Amino acid sequence: MWTDIIDLRDFYFSPLGRVTQRMIRSRIHLMWPDVSGYAVLGLGYTTPYLRPFMEKAERVTAVMPRAQGALHWPPDGARLVTLADETALPFADSTVDRILLVHALESSEHLRAMMREVWRILISNGRLLVVAPNRRGIWARSGATPFGHGHPFTRSQLSRLLRDNMFTPLRSGTALFVPPLASQVALASAPAWEKLGECWFRGFSGVVLAEASKQIYATTPSPEVSRRVLAPLPKDVTR
Repeated sequence: MWTDIIDLRDFYFSPLGRVTQRMIRSRIHLMWPDVSGYAVLGLGYTTPYLRPFMEKAERVTAVMPRAQGALHWPPDGARLVTLADETALPFADSTVDRILLVHALESSEHLRAMMREVWRILISNGRLLVVAPNRRGIWARSGATPFGHGHPFTRSQLSRLLRDNMFTPLRSGTALFVPPLASQVALASAPAWEKLGECWFRGFSGVVLAEASKQIYATTPSPEVSRRVLAPLPKDVTR
């Protein structure tokens, strides 16, 4: 079930949300240090993580699912947000170089259809980067943050899901080791938590990240196999 857009906005405006944004954004930048000339698309609630890409990318677009809702972004520029059904993205085939999923994988009730759309619009040598709550971390057990809602994943589960949906996992990462507390002491020590967690407690991070490429050799059902046959209703049936 999708988290409401207002709840997501309020979380990222909070002190804990700002620290969350910095920790995850840092890891995303390590995995995607250069997006020069690329078309970058974020699906879910990705605006806290897309702004650094605007300086180098050819185009940046945020797609917010219809069931989640949408907000104008960026507040100081042209509208870069599209409201759409995650199972019917309004983009042509093979037109996006990089796709970022945040607050999406754990929320969608049509996961396979959403991933099929992501596969469709990604170019043949494009990259997908997924950020999802870690099933083993304490963030997935706290309902006080958006990462405590929906379906969390372990790194192995995330890798299998990508393979099952025609993607090849390339590498994985972890982030968000600071406890999900609004304590000023905990928030101030967030960088130290990250360093300690990366060295000793990687299995208990708040989120897991996975980068994958598109399997261009994957097969899909032929139209003859997947086509539905619709029969007309009898005249005496009422709607």
